[in-house]
Amino acid sequence: MTLTELYVVLAVGTGVVLVSVTAARLATRLGMPVLLAYLGVGLLLGQDGLGLPFDDAALAQALGLAALAVILVEGGLTTDVKHVRPVLAPATVLATLGVLVSVALTAVAAYLLLDIGWQTALLLGAIVSSTDAAAVFSVLRSVPLPKRLTSLVEAESGLNDAPTFILVLTFSAAGLEAIEPLPLLAAMIFQLAAGGAIGLAVGAAGVWLLRRLTLPTSGLHPIAIVGCGVLAYAVAGLTQTSGFLAAYLAGLVLGNAGLPHRRATRSVAEGLGWIAQIGLFVMLGLLVTPSELASSVVPALVVGAALLLFARPASVLLSLAAFRVPLREQVFLSWAGLRGAVPIVLATIPVVAGSPGSDRVFNIVFLLVVVFTVIQAPALPWLARRLRLTPHDVGPDLQVELAPLDAMDADLIHVTVEPGSRLQGVYLPELRLPPPAATTLVVRGPDTFVPDEHTRLRVGDQLVVLTTPRVREATERRLRAVARGGRLAGWFGETGDPEPTTPTGRRRQCTSNA
Repeated sequence: MTLTELYVVLAVGTGVVLVSVTAARLATRLGMPVLLAYLGVGLLLGQDGLGLPFDDAALAQALGLAALAVILVEGGLTTDVKHVRPVLAPATVLATLGVLVSVALTAVAAYLLLDIGWQTALLLGAIVSSTDAAAVFSVLRSVPLPKRLTSLVEAESGLNDAPTFILVLTFSAAGLEAIEPLPLLAAMIFQLAAGGAIGLAVGAAGVWLLRRLTLPTSGLHPIAIVGCGVLAYAVAGLTQTSGFLAAYLAGLVLGNAGLPHRRATRSVAEGLGWIAQIGLFVMLGLLVTPSELASSVVPALVVGAALLLFARPASVLLSLAAFRVPLREQVFLSWAGLRGAVPIVLATIPVVAGSPGSDRVFNIVFLLVVVFTVIQAPALPWLARRLRLTPHDVGPDLQVELAPLDAMDADLIHVTVEPGSRLQGVYLPELRLPPPAATTLVVRGPDTFVPDEHTRLRVGDQLVVLTTPRVREATERRLRAVARGGRLAGWFGETGDPEPTTPTGRRRQCTSNA
């Protein structure tokens, strides 16, 4: 690759990312999961759009599985285990028994309503039985729902990728006559149990190591933590066990272990998760040829309707029969089973394996994901209100984020009142900081409080001063002047006067009152 080609690749790649981010904003305003925006960008760039050729299903599968590993690690890292623990049992049943019920009923519907054989029907049922947490929560994050319900959906989505992956591999690699139910079930249980054990072990080992390893910079901690999660996925894959489950559980352990730099780790993990999602969905959009989808529209609608109206509700009802989940929450869970990246990536497995009818299966799955996401996603907030899962007089939950100071065009100054400093005994108004600078926090021994005009500084106090880049230097000069000259600094021309110059640049006498 020449330097010119490298520059072209970088320009096109970053352009695609920026367009995808902009499209995601539009999708969010319309109440749609952002996956549709990314898929749309891929379709626009593809053979029927701008003409970018891409038809390597094997490469798409490899990159897709790697991206899913990163997404699952990020999901585990950003999940609070105290919210998952109460719903772990029903979520596990939904992700195992519920998947089997959904696969069976979807396969029956596909076999009876479409002109396909049993193996293709089972393969299709297995592919579309996995829900997508990213798709669900990109829509539900602005809807106030019971925490137990959102945690149940999140945990199920993180756990059900593993059994569906095993089923798709099985139905893609062997003829139906060679598959025996009991050995298949035993193999599935072993792979899930061993993959889960590997994920927990690698996560625990990562926690042990990172608590004892002093890294030279805080930026290495997020890389090490995400790396541990991906390592769990790779180790499980090498041992022929469930890498998806290992990645999710390793992330869950690492994200809830109280490791240092937790906020930075979450930010880096979320950034990597977004990069993985953008790359994954754009690539899958490129892989599809829209002109070949027309013949798959009716089968996609038939299978999707059977899944949404029959298979998914039955799987939820049977899986949660032993748990005290209200019926209205079960109805919501049935409709909230959005499909996303996982089914489309899983649909590449039979294509790579050369299974009969695999191209048609891929097109059906792609259309099913797109069409039923458009149908289900906008209706979720309305359904939550109709089922009275959210009070009518309560608005959306407050979204609180850590805003970087550079995004707010602000700076923080940290000041400690040392012994001998003339800051001792000074009241806050006597600092006369240049506006809009303000002392926002004082740490005094074990106590932390917001100061007011009656706050008098003591030795050992730590001040947090919020300022802007425009007056930062003037604020620093003022603080140093008071530290040297006390509360009267600035009255007799000492350095640090909040307004030391006139518009022409000449000094003028300070007239502020102490």
